[in-house]
Amino acid sequence: MPQGIKLFSGNANKPLAKEIAEYLEIPLGDAAVSNFADGEIMVQINENIRGDDVFLVQSTCDPVNNNLMELLLMVDALKRASAGRITAVIPYYGYARQDRKVLPRVPISAKLVADLITVAGTNRVLTIDLHAGQIQGFFNIPVDNLYATPVLVEYIKNKYSNKTVIVSPDAGGVERARAFAKRLGASLAIIDKRRERANVSEVMNVIGDVKGKNAILLDDMIDTAGTITQAVSAIKEKGAKRIIAACTHAVLSGPAIERINKSALEEVIVTSTIPMAEKKKKCKKLTVLPMSPLLGEAIKRIHEESSVSSLFI
Repeated sequence: MPQGIKLFSGNANKPLAKEIAEYLEIPLGDAAVSNFADGEIMVQINENIRGDDVFLVQSTCDPVNNNLMELLLMVDALKRASAGRITAVIPYYGYARQDRKVLPRVPISAKLVADLITVAGTNRVLTIDLHAGQIQGFFNIPVDNLYATPVLVEYIKNKYSNKTVIVSPDAGGVERARAFAKRLGASLAIIDKRRERANVSEVMNVIGDVKGKNAILLDDMIDTAGTITQAVSAIKEKGAKRIIAACTHAVLSGPAIERINKSALEEVIVTSTIPMAEKKKKCKKLTVLPMSPLLGEAIKRIHEESSVSSLFI
């Protein structure tokens, strides 16, 4: 078993890494991550990690390519510094939406990124709510896929406990919404949606009863917010009392914040897998739930070689 535990972070989500370090009661590792004049990334680990159990926190959020390259270079630096084991802690796993060939001559990006992370020298991956569960199979190393559901459920249970319906914004999210509704003892509704092209969606139908209820729109991520805001219009027409959105990963790219601000959404509940400080200033509807206790506990259990799955029993 590796020796001591060390926690490092790239530039993607430093606030989350600091919170995890506080939870674990250890200092954040000393690493310099900067850029050469031409934009190339330069990494230097400024402390001894020989034989240590190293955890590297780096979401692959915007700017996605920069953050992914930072992750790969930091893993390589840690490997060459003789770390005992390297666990890539990727709260938000980018490039996950292309997880299979749905059209001719397109890449399977999620598999390529998995290969890059593995070849760089990663021994283990820790992530939260993968866009598709089968992405775990793209790795030939252990993957711990944590769930934000307990954190979201606790918040919603305390605030929206009466007459609640969980709404899946598309057919693909029904399983997630059903499991969520079961935990809350709530009913279930589904939006029947047709997607014409990437990031453009058209809401068609609402299956289920939302009239007079608190409707919680549940998804794993909100990107341009087109799906969510169109779903809001559909369930509002069906007489929903209050409309709330909940998701793990608040990507919020392009017109997302403007769409949310203009919509009938009362609150958008998200987690800290992606840094939210700047976006929260632009959107007062955002409520950010911390993921540091969950990630911190998982890191502790991985280091101690104890069960991670028991966190969700």
